[in-house]
Amino acid sequence: MMTNDVPYTIAIRHGYQKQAKKFFRQHSDLRPVYDQLLVDLAADPFAPALKIHSLSGSLKGVWAVSLTYSYRLTLTLLVSEKEI
Repeated sequence: MMTNDVPYTIAIRHGYQKQAKKFFRQHSDLRPVYDQLLVDLAADPFAPALKIHSLSGSLKGVWAVSLTYSYRLTLTLLVSEKEI
């Protein structure tokens, strides 16, 4: 996702789009929530409303943001030159 009106750019890893497409075939009602989450992450990944948090154990180094109570978006957070 690359837009000029947001402070950060979200870099999506290879293969993610295919996984997301499969997920949204089963959960199409979550698409607007996901889209808003990406907008919010791009605007400020550290905004308190996102409740972004680091994971521990075997997922150490991975961060999570809630999509809903049941679903989380996990990401590797590397902030570099306004790209996450």
